Amino acid sequence: MTSATTVQTESPANSVRMVALASLVGTTIEWYDFFLYGTAAALVFNRLFFPTFDPLAGTLAAFGTYAVGFVARPVGGIIIGHYGDRIGRKSMLVLTLVIMGIATFLIGLLPTYAQIGPWAAVALIVLRIAQGFGVGGEWGGAVLMAVEHAPGHRRGFYGSWPQIGVPAGLLLSTGVFTLFARMPEEQFLAWGWRVPFLISILLVAVGLIIRVRILETPAFARIKDAAIEARQPIVEVLRTYPRQVLLAMGARFAENGGFYIFSVFVLTYATQRVKLDQQVVLNGILLGAACELATIPFFGGLSDRIGRRPVYLFGAAVTAAFAYPLFWILDTGSPSLILFGMVIIFAVGHAAMYAPQAAFLSELFGTRVRYSGASLGAQLASVFAGGLSPFIATGLLQAGYGRGAIAAYVIVLAAVTIVAVLAASETHRTEI
Repeated sequence: MTSATTVQTESPANSVRMVALASLVGTTIEWYDFFLYGTAAALVFNRLFFPTFDPLAGTLAAFGTYAVGFVARPVGGIIIGHYGDRIGRKSMLVLTLVIMGIATFLIGLLPTYAQIGPWAAVALIVLRIAQGFGVGGEWGGAVLMAVEHAPGHRRGFYGSWPQIGVPAGLLLSTGVFTLFARMPEEQFLAWGWRVPFLISILLVAVGLIIRVRILETPAFARIKDAAIEARQPIVEVLRTYPRQVLLAMGARFAENGGFYIFSVFVLTYATQRVKLDQQVVLNGILLGAACELATIPFFGGLSDRIGRRPVYLFGAAVTAAFAYPLFWILDTGSPSLILFGMVIIFAVGHAAMYAPQAAFLSELFGTRVRYSGASLGAQLASVFAGGLSPFIATGLLQAGYGRGAIAAYVIVLAAVTIVAVLAASETHRTEI
């Protein structure tokens, strides 16, 4: 009888390139859903769901609902990770894609404050929680599908493919939102903002068709064949890998927190403090994300050659060094400088951290609990870094602080990451 592992090795649907491509398409769709909310929170949700607040306070309230999605991410990581280690990676990826797609579609159907009052914000929060739960469980499975299929000397490169889904999702969501934002303001606020959320259901259908064709990873298949799955994966993670969980959390602070400062908060800073046309900053985000599509696989491949830690540390250092200059550039209002700044911060600073992250975090944990361990470390960081960063930065702005305080906050995030990565072991030659 042919073993499950042998079947998977021979299956063309399970080639490493096909798996990496499927992971990329799926993560692009899920991040499109997640980022779409951030753009809307920065630009329109304050007027639609919190109209009784002044503009900056309304934005702060909208970012509060935005942060709720990040609080739900570790819950999704724990629950989905548990079943990913018990049942398999593939089935959980299909489930998370469905959860994200339905939640995003329903946001597009929500009545606003003008129609149902405060209940509109309550419904928005519930659907944001569903989004956070879905993306919290999705990340670990997507990167493991790529990393566990990849040859040992190419895990950084192939593991970076699902990571490309972040700039691709950001590019797609910002581009679609920008297109509809060009409508007359009255029409855009009445119904135009809904369309980017509603078309998500079509993207999800495409993602499901691709994901159901992919088989389970050989690493998990061996665990399944030997019947040695962890009975309580999250308990085993906390008992066996507590240090690795903390290091994974710390490694994500600059990457995750900085990313949401530069992709979401900058819209508020530019439009409400500098009084720039939102399109100028949206163009910068679009260009930075487009360039990152190429630099993520470059840095992922580089981490296979020189190690995960040097590449990661380089990205954290660039993020810290460029934090203040980027806000100075925004204050100048120069479109060309803003484009340059966004390219540096996304295509160099963020990409150098995010590219090796999939392999780096996966290599910290054993196969029996890898889904749970990588998800827990990554998603706990999203609560304290990414989820709070636009909220904290907007709070600093409302309190009267300028670019210096916001840049200092980004530098603190980078310092946490640098300490964590220095404390971690190099893993690029580790057998998984």
